[in-house]
Amino acid sequence: VFAFVSLASEVLEGESRAIDTAILMWFRDPQNHELAYGPLWLHEMMRDLTALGGIIVLTIITLGVVFYMAALKKYGQALYIACAVGSGVLLSNLLKIGFDRPRPDLVPHNSITYMASFPSGHSLMAAVVYLTLGVLLVETQKSIRIKIYILGFMIFLAVIIGISRLYLGVHWPSDVLAGWLAGGAWALLAWLINQRIKMKYFNP
Repeated sequence: VFAFVSLASEVLEGESRAIDTAILMWFRDPQNHELAYGPLWLHEMMRDLTALGGIIVLTIITLGVVFYMAALKKYGQALYIACAVGSGVLLSNLLKIGFDRPRPDLVPHNSITYMASFPSGHSLMAAVVYLTLGVLLVETQKSIRIKIYILGFMIFLAVIIGISRLYLGVHWPSDVLAGWLAGGAWALLAWLINQRIKMKYFNP
């Protein structure tokens, strides 16, 4: 949370513009900044990766897991997932409305956008959803190596989704970093609340 607030302060003061621009240009063709760097298959791969953080894909995944937990009569976990993800969507939208940062204007957007730029909704929600689901999987495992692998893989998903947003030119790097920070903090907060509830009501 402290890191997010510090970053947001830099963005509001315009102090992140220089590094944002430099990093964003890393993904553009040096000969023509209108074009993203790399072959066509890389462009297509990035569009596929960014879809993993899209609201439709995340909604389908979340509902699938919620209904699965409900079918197992694990209603507490189903509610936990629904609340964590639902509140994450609300958080993302409120932050976007509050900061109202314009999208990057240096390069063409290779993906359709609807809302403000800061923070990246894809990055934020990917962190919330994949980390929340990762924690549930971790709790079913005894091996430390498997736990590390699961959480590492979920973090990897959130990272590559954020990178895809930069490649497509629809976010400043600080937007993506802010999304990771806010989403990670929100997933952690939801997990802590869930643990507190379980300890108080189910392990007296």
